[in-house]
Amino acid sequence: PKIAEFNRGDNFGNAYFQMNQRRGKRWSATKAYLRPAANRGNLTVLTHAHVERIEFSTHTGQLQATGIHARVGNNPSHLFHAHQEVLLAAGAIGSPQLLQLSGIGSGKLLQEKEITVRAELAGVGENLHDHLQVRSVYEVKNTVTLNQRANSLFGKLAMGAEYLFFKSGPLTMPPSQLGAFAKSDPDQPSANIEWHVQPLSLDKFGDPLHTFNAITPSVCNLRPSSRGHVRIKTSNAEDYPAISLNYLSTSEDETVAVRGLQFTRKIMAAKALEQFKPKELKPGSDIQTDEQLLSAARDLGTTIFHPVGTCKMGNDNMAVVNDRLQVHGIKNLRVIDASVMPRITSGNTNAPTVMIAEKGAEFILKSRKEN
Repeated sequence: PKIAEFNRGDNFGNAYFQMNQRRGKRWSATKAYLRPAANRGNLTVLTHAHVERIEFSTHTGQLQATGIHARVGNNPSHLFHAHQEVLLAAGAIGSPQLLQLSGIGSGKLLQEKEITVRAELAGVGENLHDHLQVRSVYEVKNTVTLNQRANSLFGKLAMGAEYLFFKSGPLTMPPSQLGAFAKSDPDQPSANIEWHVQPLSLDKFGDPLHTFNAITPSVCNLRPSSRGHVRIKTSNAEDYPAISLNYLSTSEDETVAVRGLQFTRKIMAAKALEQFKPKELKPGSDIQTDEQLLSAARDLGTTIFHPVGTCKMGNDNMAVVNDRLQVHGIKNLRVIDASVMPRITSGNTNAPTVMIAEKGAEFILKSRKEN
């Protein structure tokens, strides 16, 4: 069913996504939070800076973060001292990498990389999970999609003029405008699959749009049980870590992927869409058995850019931070980003991550008042 919006408790149905946008431009966290504070005397922003590791002290009897080592531009590494706290906000990939490079994580991993173990926290870099989107493609008739508009000179000029004069149209939109939520089976307590519907199609991200009119209804599992990890490969901060998502590594996730594709077909076969004569191109009408659909899901599946969980909050032996986002056993060190989510949200992660940042700021201010 059509609903007004997704944020009223029960998101079952379809609606347009809410967007971070103002006057036709993406309104990022930088524009909303950083730029208004850019002229404050107590704020310095350094660009082209690469953090290498965290500095620690034990002179209080407890391991304490006292600064970071970072390179700015082509300059040699410099130690930046922290008078209050060190805050990591490098995301679900960068934050665990920095902790591991600094000697916080699995002792076995750190010893293998010849890094001194400062704190044994086995959960650092573990519990990585994401929303895997399975991208079906349907050719459509009797309508105009972005494929046609973007592949013609007139279409490009029209889109440019609409943006120039009205700050509206395709040049203001995210890839997915329409969304929908549903249950993959009746036993689910709430919607556990989500569609991101795009008025365009392409073979893969970065490729040109197809020359024919088509849409891409991508379906994802909102509560995946598959877990992966982020682990450093060397002690060099310049080297990328090893990232393993382990998508579709549990039978539960395999079942949801197959049912998601079947549900997509059911929607595209609905009477309301008959006039558009949808023709399934991917995975293709010849793909019918559960085994074939699962294989197609593995081929068509791709990240939706929602990685979380690698510095999870909690009190168990795999938890990295407490409920105030402080790293267990280390003073003056917090992680404030999507990596602290123990489990991924049943929806897009942008707004929840902004909430984590706002709550983290509250915790910092409260700690300063208490001390």
